[in-house]
Amino acid sequence: MGELVVSGRPCTLRRMPAVSPRLFDLLRLTMTPGLGPVLVARLLESFGSAEHALRASPRDLERVRGIGGGTSSAIARGLKDSAALAERELELAERHGVAILALGDEDYPPLLASIPSAPPILYVRGGLRPADADAFPVAIVGSRACTAYGVEQAERFAGVLASNGLTVVSGGARGIDSAAHRGALRAGGRTIVVLGCGLMHAYPPDNAPLYDRVADGGGAIVSELPMSVAPTPENFPGRNRIISGLSLGVLVIEAAEGSGALITARHAGEEQGREVMALPGRVDSPASAGSHDLIKRGGAALVTGPADVVGALESAARHLAAGTHGARFADPSAGLFEPAPPPAANLSERQQRIVSALGAPRSTDELVALTDLSAADLRVELTMLEIAGRVRRSGTRFERTG
Repeated sequence: MGELVVSGRPCTLRRMPAVSPRLFDLLRLTMTPGLGPVLVARLLESFGSAEHALRASPRDLERVRGIGGGTSSAIARGLKDSAALAERELELAERHGVAILALGDEDYPPLLASIPSAPPILYVRGGLRPADADAFPVAIVGSRACTAYGVEQAERFAGVLASNGLTVVSGGARGIDSAAHRGALRAGGRTIVVLGCGLMHAYPPDNAPLYDRVADGGGAIVSELPMSVAPTPENFPGRNRIISGLSLGVLVIEAAEGSGALITARHAGEEQGREVMALPGRVDSPASAGSHDLIKRGGAALVTGPADVVGALESAARHLAAGTHGARFADPSAGLFEPAPPPAANLSERQQRIVSALGAPRSTDELVALTDLSAADLRVELTMLEIAGRVRRSGTRFERTG
């Protein structure tokens, strides 16, 4: 047993690893009945920190937009009782091999942190690596009731993108989502599963073996919901905003009219400033009616191959690498707009070897010989260098950009 001083009082944490007071206080807010991501964000804005919010009186809480006099007393009582709930949550997470990240932590994905109402707490099984392996994520979404064509294309796109170093994000549902996760794993790449339930559950249950493969080295399963929350329909719109929020862009494959994938696309394009792409299907296929409507309305770029996806994401990825991703959608008159971000300065040891070898334009065979990298590893690193703007293709050869 250990003791941690939380919000001005000692709090005994039973059988748990050390956690920061800030994480524990944020966890208490999320475990308080009546508080979701929007109200937690308003509390943090109003009181300056989770610690101060936990000490708020009913009268203080009434002044927060969205908390009226009828609910402020109940929320104040919930805040006082939340320490025990947070302690139990930490115990459940440890028991199930789940890490808990707080908004603002070093390992919290920066793209997700930038969206409106970002999850204050993120539960992670497996591992997130936003600084390197998961630096360039792309979401692939579509219908559960998909066709064989949709499954084939989801696996194809996910496999090629993952083999070239992009992380594939999806929602773990049957159909297109599962095909995307499988394609990424089969290619030896990384994938992130975003669930609409707590991580004590595997939903759908038949995907439990798939999630084990992801957690055992192929990426991460994540959720914003407390460990024991069951999968219910009202959880999935919130899950969809996380899928798009984690990603540089969203590729829609086979979305019928009214598909939840279209909600993800709307979050991506209208609320989060992400790239939206759609793969066309048969013109008379109901399974692709929603995708076709997105393309016709200008809500998505038409793509026919993985190279189109990489091209669509290149600008966003370069801004992310340069730290100017948020400025892409800023008002230029505000002085925040960065039209041409410099390429990322930090290169891995492999990437430095490639750039050094490009004293003259080289083919991939020449680069394999000069860098002593395998052809597969070379493809991954070249894609990352292209996205970062450090190299460019010239026919069948590669050259440095400067």
